[in-house]
Amino acid sequence: MTAPSTRTEGMLVTEFDYIIVGAGTAGCVLAARLSEDASARVLLLEAGGPARTRAMTVPDAWPELLGTAADWADITSAQAGAGPVPYPRGRALGGSGAINAMAHVRGHRAVYDGWATGGAPGWGYEDLLPYFRRSEHADGRDPALRGTTGPVQVAPVPEPGRHPVAAAFAAALAAVGCPATDDLSGARQEGVCWVDLAIAGGQRVGPADAYLTPALHRPNLEVQAGCLVTRLQVQQGCCTGVDYIRDGAPAQARTCGEVIVCAGAIGSPQLLLLSGVGPAGQLRALGISPVADIPGVGGNLQDHPIALACYASGSPLPRSRYNHGEVYAAVRSELAGAYPDLHLFPILLPAAPAGCQPPAAGYALVAAAVAPDSRGQVRLATADPQAAPVINPGFLHDQRDLGRLEAGLAIIRQATASAAFDPVRAAETWPGPEVCTRAGLRDYIRGTVGSYYHPAGTCRMGPDADAAAVVDLQLRVRGITGLRVTDASVIPVIPNAPLHATVLAIAEKAAHLIGGR
Repeated sequence: MTAPSTRTEGMLVTEFDYIIVGAGTAGCVLAARLSEDASARVLLLEAGGPARTRAMTVPDAWPELLGTAADWADITSAQAGAGPVPYPRGRALGGSGAINAMAHVRGHRAVYDGWATGGAPGWGYEDLLPYFRRSEHADGRDPALRGTTGPVQVAPVPEPGRHPVAAAFAAALAAVGCPATDDLSGARQEGVCWVDLAIAGGQRVGPADAYLTPALHRPNLEVQAGCLVTRLQVQQGCCTGVDYIRDGAPAQARTCGEVIVCAGAIGSPQLLLLSGVGPAGQLRALGISPVADIPGVGGNLQDHPIALACYASGSPLPRSRYNHGEVYAAVRSELAGAYPDLHLFPILLPAAPAGCQPPAAGYALVAAAVAPDSRGQVRLATADPQAAPVINPGFLHDQRDLGRLEAGLAIIRQATASAAFDPVRAAETWPGPEVCTRAGLRDYIRGTVGSYYHPAGTCRMGPDADAAAVVDLQLRVRGITGLRVTDASVIPVIPNAPLHATVLAIAEKAAHLIGGR
């Protein structure tokens, strides 16, 4: 199927029914699902390259991708006492799903029910459950709650392959009273669990692998990599296409249907702002003419801050053949509400916070505040679409998040002091045994806070009466026809888990809404 084309000022301009901006998790799902309709012409534009490298394929190689061409390699503004924090996000077919640590974990059902009661009816747990199930293939799980035929094949690390540090950490957490569960995405969403990983046959199952590659043969689907979308074309309140740069040259694409922005919680608000969609005063200050005054664009940035306890072993440890994590614990601090507010997990590599010396051999144990009260924002630095935005996740702006991380490190120290940890016991290098007071531990957390790399919320959904919402409950941008946003940016309140499984479900539901199926 060939899309109709015209010429504008020497450029060949092609028209599509759907233009999808960003081939990350959501973009891959939408491209695959919308192109199932053979009459729909679908264009998928991705700024990154098309290559699927070894490090994108081999599960334990994902740390090698950080800082490469597959990573936007952002840096935040200064956070707490830690200074700027590295902020990777995927720049490739598959987006962050091509470079992440492959954890496939839903948030607690109370998170999604909170979305519904908080102003997003139709987005509660039972509403999303069919789309969670539609996206995944999880053998051996409860089929009433988990998918059995979806594109993304997931499974936990098999018992013979479990890393000794991960196994010791699970046993030690149990020894200090943490409950156990066999599935954090199932009926019991609290406790220590060998979680599902998007790994099958010894290889990563990224969203491009699961959704996009099987659809590439369709004549009505066109995928263009290496294309940086610089502006949405908005005329008289209607989005009619996009401007982009391909191989250094300007290009355009037009739509007779919709543009669907899937550039993630950083890229989506950045593109809207560059296009004049956002807080009018801020846009005018940068020389951008507003086309829709939507104050919420770029606000409400949420992420999971982390604190590390680091350990030096006397001899090299075996290498994880999986994601260098393997086991996760969803637990509660005294500040928890309706669901666990902490994740505890290992990094099965010698690791240390930025600015701290990692050991020659060892591992880290991580506390993540996964129900944070802090909020930040994404703003433009300039009107140049090739300039990085200003990213401020606001880590520890709310002192309750500091308290959560303090509680998480206390649980980790309690666990590592138990006899269950004897097989892999190592010396604590950070924060170190000399940091033994509450004040000292809080100072360490402020000075070393980092990110779990789960930004969300910057184009959040809400009802028509909610002036702070950016998109409505069908993910349509307020006041502009023919434009939607579908990715982690539409999330109202961040789930207490890695975001990949949630974004898959959001995109599956969006495909249903858009395609009318």
